[in-house]
Order: sequence, then structure tokens, then C-alpha cells
Amino acid sequence: MPTPLARLIRLLDVEEIEVDLYRGTNTDEGWQRVYGGQVVAQALAAAQRTVPADRPVHSLHSYFIRPGEPRIPILYKVDRERDGASFTTRRVTAIQHGRAIFSLAASFQTVEE
Repeated sequence: MPTPLARLIRLLDVEEIEVDLYRGTNTDEGWQRVYGGQVVAQALAAAQRTVPADRPVHSLHSYFIRPGEPRIPILYKVDRERDGASFTTRRVTAIQHGRAIFSLAASFQTVEE
């Protein structure tokens, strides 16, 4: 049986199904709605996959639009808004049943002194 940490890491590891399109799975904990922190973490993981490794997240803003259903996978569509010299900006939309349930805007910055 996997450890709780291994289960969490697997949960947050989104699957790339197409360029800039990812799928996140949910836990079967018997909840009525998807846990919001999971959606934030999966959206950030999807965005991070489109950014060079030397650019950690600098800031993020997120909005919960609709409740998520735990029995349905969540699609994460990443929009590459800007790739600058120091900053990279991404917008991620989490989708279920063809409708946005969550939106995230994140910026990533090169490491500086």
C-alpha cells in the first residue's frame, strides 16, 4: 500500500494528454466536491510543465468559478501568455463537462541575487 505522501505526489502529478492540455485525477474520499487545494496544486503543476526549470513560481492568483465533481477527471488548459527575458506568465483553466470550474494566473521568474 502506498504511503500518504506517495498518494499525494501521484494525485498532484497531472498527465499531459496534448500540448498545453493536462488531466488531473481525483481522490475517492467520498466528498461531495473536489478539494480546492488539489485544484490549485494541479493547475500550478500543469503551468510549471510549460516553463523552463530555472524559473520557479513568483506569484499566482486563482478563482474558483464552479464546484468540481470528484468522480470526473479535471482537464487543465494552459495558455502561454508571455515568455520574457526574466518572467514567464501562464493562465490555466480547469474544465469539467466543457465548463470552467477554476482559473489560475501565474508568473514565473528567473532566479536572481
